[in-house]
Amino acid sequence: MAFLALTLRRTEINNMSKKILVPLFFLLGFGGAHSQETGQIVIGTTHIIHSDVLDEDREYWVGLPESYGEEGTLYRRYPVLLVLDGSAHFRSITGMVNYMSYGYNGNIRIPEMIVVAIKNVNRRRDFTPDKIITTRTNDSGGGDRFLNFLEDELIPEIDQNYRTDPYRILFGHSLGGLLATHAYMKEETLFNAFIAVDPSFGTWDAQTMDQKLDSLTENSFRRYIYLATANWGKRNIRNRDRHVRLYEALNSKCEGEFPGKLEYFEDENHGSVPTIAFYNGISAIFAGYGISYRDIESTAQLVQHFQTISHRLSWDFKPPEYLVNRVGYSMLQSREEEAEKKAVAFFLLNTENFPNSSNAFDSLGEAYEMLGKKEEAIDNYKKSLQLNPANNHAQMKIESLEND
Repeated sequence: MAFLALTLRRTEINNMSKKILVPLFFLLGFGGAHSQETGQIVIGTTHIIHSDVLDEDREYWVGLPESYGEEGTLYRRYPVLLVLDGSAHFRSITGMVNYMSYGYNGNIRIPEMIVVAIKNVNRRRDFTPDKIITTRTNDSGGGDRFLNFLEDELIPEIDQNYRTDPYRILFGHSLGGLLATHAYMKEETLFNAFIAVDPSFGTWDAQTMDQKLDSLTENSFRRYIYLATANWGKRNIRNRDRHVRLYEALNSKCEGEFPGKLEYFEDENHGSVPTIAFYNGISAIFAGYGISYRDIESTAQLVQHFQTISHRLSWDFKPPEYLVNRVGYSMLQSREEEAEKKAVAFFLLNTENFPNSSNAFDSLGEAYEMLGKKEEAIDNYKKSLQLNPANNHAQMKIESLEND
């Protein structure tokens, strides 16, 4: 019998902060044989921050990119994906982000990113931006306060402790989707893109929605929003109609091309839609990011392609280092004189965009070496070695070329 076990191991860091390793491991047993633990796959750590805004301790989980701890990657900085309802979505989303960004089976659709998931304390209080009037007293309407916690306390802590790039995505489902939509419509926010999955718009009747739309500023249209709506049958038609109404209103108010997408999932319900909607939503945000190296013919074409993506997302996304490297090496291997010369331009582009990358200069050194430009090759191998003294390949090449 095979089974999957997920455990949380707590390790106290200090009086105010804790980390919990989240190991994922498989145990196999056959017949009467005893199962045996053979290792752990750690998918994240969990921490505690005291919030002065909320006047309580809050727990959050962090999943780091596959490359975060690799040799020679300390210069890299990563976008941040912040996930609401963390206990429900952290494992699946962290796995998808790693799979979609690290190149398993050649699949790279999005940049690597740091995943931060917030555990719930009181989601009705924290995720509702407006006070809900009921016959009994309730604590709804704390959405803006919770957003203040995220932006004034949690994000600064993440920025301080990790190598972050200040491009941030907020993911929320149901009431979390309501809060994500509300944050998107605010005049000021630290988030750049939003994935709102089947948001619960029960309190946003036509009048309330019109008021929110009337207060909208151009700032919202510098952000990207993906809205997903699920099929609940007859009992959720009003909520689905509100999703459509909001999207169409946003689209009509945007003077240029609206940076957003609405998707309806006929075969999914409210509970089943988050996983597939996240995959489609993050893919929509970074549409075009996964361009194949085979479709790239020149540095000008590649730069223009990523400028288009950057314009849509209002953020500067440079051509990924790995992609440029692959194009360059494919041209070198063609053994065609013109292609080999064009390869140098790609390797130069990487050194310009990633001047702290030892690998970028090492690759440029190889290109010059293959073209018979000995001095240029030695110069770039030395730059690579300065950035990473442990680069044995560069050291070997320098000694070989200087003694030739």
